[in-house]
Amino acid sequence: MNWSLLFQSYGSVFLNPQVLLMTLLGAVGGVLLGAIPGMTATMGVALLIPFSFGMDLIPSIGLLLGIYCGGMYGGSISAILIHAPGTPAAAATLLDGYPMSQKGQSGKALSIAMFSSFCGGVIGALVMTFLSPLVADVAMEFTSAEMLMLAVFGLSVIVAISGQSIAKGLISAFFGMLLCTVGLDPTYSAKRFTFGVKPLYSGLQFIPVLIGLFAVSEIIAGVERIINGEEKQESSNEKINEVLPDLKTISQIWPQIISGGLIGTFIGAIPGAGGDIAVFVSYGFNKSFSKYPEKWGTEIPQGVASTESANNGCSGGAMIPLLSLGVPGDAVTAIILGAFIMKGIQPGPTMYVDKLDTVYCVFAALMLANLAMLVVGCCGVRFFAKIVSVEKKILYPIILVISLLGAFSINRNVFDVGVCVAFGVVGWLMNKFEFPLSPILLALILGPMCEQNFVRFMDLNGGNFGAILGRPIAIGFFVVAVAVVLFSIWNQQKINKREAEARKAAAKEANK
Repeated sequence: MNWSLLFQSYGSVFLNPQVLLMTLLGAVGGVLLGAIPGMTATMGVALLIPFSFGMDLIPSIGLLLGIYCGGMYGGSISAILIHAPGTPAAAATLLDGYPMSQKGQSGKALSIAMFSSFCGGVIGALVMTFLSPLVADVAMEFTSAEMLMLAVFGLSVIVAISGQSIAKGLISAFFGMLLCTVGLDPTYSAKRFTFGVKPLYSGLQFIPVLIGLFAVSEIIAGVERIINGEEKQESSNEKINEVLPDLKTISQIWPQIISGGLIGTFIGAIPGAGGDIAVFVSYGFNKSFSKYPEKWGTEIPQGVASTESANNGCSGGAMIPLLSLGVPGDAVTAIILGAFIMKGIQPGPTMYVDKLDTVYCVFAALMLANLAMLVVGCCGVRFFAKIVSVEKKILYPIILVISLLGAFSINRNVFDVGVCVAFGVVGWLMNKFEFPLSPILLALILGPMCEQNFVRFMDLNGGNFGAILGRPIAIGFFVVAVAVVLFSIWNQQKINKREAEARKAAAKEANK
């Protein structure tokens, strides 16, 4: 580590007005785009990359990283306020964020999400700065065997996020896995359950399903409540004196922030993984080791902190294989790789020899992007929290239009709008019968990854699955997955027993 060059690079980035301006503009654009359901951080970077063509490398990278970090936080805004994740990485944030908003704590939930995103991003940036070659070496040990078991480990989290009924959670997950079989087989391109409908050849698109299950289903339920006269108009009477969490709240959530940031960084460094997986793994991990797991999913700040720190931790993690090996960690860094190449720079191991000053400037730019996201979030928290005060008869049509536009924008396909509406009805019915929706999303994310890597592993090893015993990292993931399942079942039984005893005590009190 060349400390002198590192400090010099940080100074050249933080004292450069153009870099500061571009990064701040990127953060503003990222937050706004991320808050719109369907407009992912990847789409935001892709839309705004043409604006970086005429810039020097570092200002352009600052712009793109600002969009990246801002988009990750922006997705939590709509997840918390309107039950519609702006990005797939915010899907787990609504589990506790939306209940907090419903109970008049919108500002608190937003500030926790913002602060956790910032801290997770800083953790990712620090790991990238000091440990990137080491983490990249570990990440590149991941073959189809390790990716398969990583997917299995991710699926084991379903038990932890299933709520009171593990059986219903598993049914939801099985439904999600069935949905993954629609379309062409990813390995051999065989048609599966397409029913002769051409748009289904590419499978069910994740974003329309996500928006339908959460946003449209909530709108249908809200309209039903209005018709039945059960809808209560929320008001924003919450006094937001401070835009950052107070010290008491920080003392409650710091373990989840640190663990989420580290989980996000590590999973983000694995090419092909990303924030969608990291947030659920972080949520399940932190819930399993919580002293009060029964409170998760009801309005607990730790739930918001564990997911938001993980999704922004992925930003630093995904940059590690990009800079160290020239391999993008996710879709956003694939676009950023294109920006490097357009500037005549090929990321990879030689960068740490020939372009070390550029590498350090990228480290500084990522840290600056997280600071810019924090500034934008602090300025917007009070404004964002006012959204819940809008009359529901006005708010629901606006959310529906934005949601359907988000579903349409992915492929500019009307069929996706129909898929979104259909899954809105499915989500509404599942909520009525208390089936959790999050396991469906996790299965949709991990199902294809699990299938592709299983087929690839079996092809490479002549159908001998026992060859996986020679992969220590893969076996480690499997052992942890089994431990998570067993621990989660034991934990849920303990929670159910505690709740049953509480109900009995309440019944005795009522009979006195």
